[in-house]
Amino acid sequence: MNDTPIFLRACKREPTEYTPVWLMRQAGRFLKEYRSLRRQHSFLTLCKTPELATQVTLLPIEKLNVDAAIIFADILLPLEPMGIDLEFTKGEGPVIHNPPRSRAEVGKLKTIEAEEDLAFVMEAITLVYRQLTGRIPLIGFSGAPFTLASYLLEGGSTKDFIKTKSLMYEDPSCWHLLMEKLSEAIISYLNAQVRAGAEALQVFDSWAGTLSPKDYEEFVLPHSQRVFRALPTKIPAIHFATGTSGILDLMHEAGGDILGIDWRIDLGKAWQRLGYNIGIQGNLDPTALLGPPERIESKVEEILHSAEGRPGHIFNLGHGVLPQTPEENVITMVEAVHRLSRDR
Repeated sequence: MNDTPIFLRACKREPTEYTPVWLMRQAGRFLKEYRSLRRQHSFLTLCKTPELATQVTLLPIEKLNVDAAIIFADILLPLEPMGIDLEFTKGEGPVIHNPPRSRAEVGKLKTIEAEEDLAFVMEAITLVYRQLTGRIPLIGFSGAPFTLASYLLEGGSTKDFIKTKSLMYEDPSCWHLLMEKLSEAIISYLNAQVRAGAEALQVFDSWAGTLSPKDYEEFVLPHSQRVFRALPTKIPAIHFATGTSGILDLMHEAGGDILGIDWRIDLGKAWQRLGYNIGIQGNLDPTALLGPPERIESKVEEILHSAEGRPGHIFNLGHGVLPQTPEENVITMVEAVHRLSRDR
């Protein structure tokens, strides 16, 4: 009997008795226990208090029966020790109060030592790892250089990426300097998470799909490659983004053992394009979990059919769980993934 957790075996594209499943934001706002904690503590307090981050990380494990945990944190946390004033406003939207607006300001961004500067994340990872050992693995994560740069330059969330793309086009050398600094921080952060106990990593390049293939190749690819090449080869790395049908091949080139895709592309066709020397994660539309159980099961069956039982498929949503999602619908989905994939 293979004692390696099924999620890690799937990451290595080894045959598994069923398809493993976990969810982005699986410990988030759709859980009543999480909402109760948020009424007592701010979002950053939850992130920065190891005991609370541990509690939130573990919330969905027994309830949902998922095959991996992901540490409760936020992709923007590494920006603070770089000298960035970060706040999460009501509604949990990130606001950056001092976005860099010149090459001089980019040059002043500090180098971080993640084990010291983000010690609260490492402590939470260690606490969770101790509680999960022998059960399911723990995923650590970070934002990718482009996505962190986008938040940083825009001062928060955006739909048009005007400031981000303006810097890319108007001052490429400043852009690459910023990306180099962010890459250094991400490499420090992810490697520290592995030393603390993370058994897999996910790199969120959530906004990479806003770029043309040429722009991704010129302004993003070298920096993402640098990050993935600096990670331990023994630790599986998932490369995730949304809206990336036009740059799948380039993302594969950038790195990662598993590529996460969203619902805008058929999983089987995406995998065929990429080649079967990489795992694939996805790709249920999060809004499908707002439908009736029979519809959820039908959608799960469609995705499993597209994957054709091929080793290396990890079931997930194409983005995070929506706050209004009924808990019982998530349980229905996880159970359907396990049951239907066993039957294939």
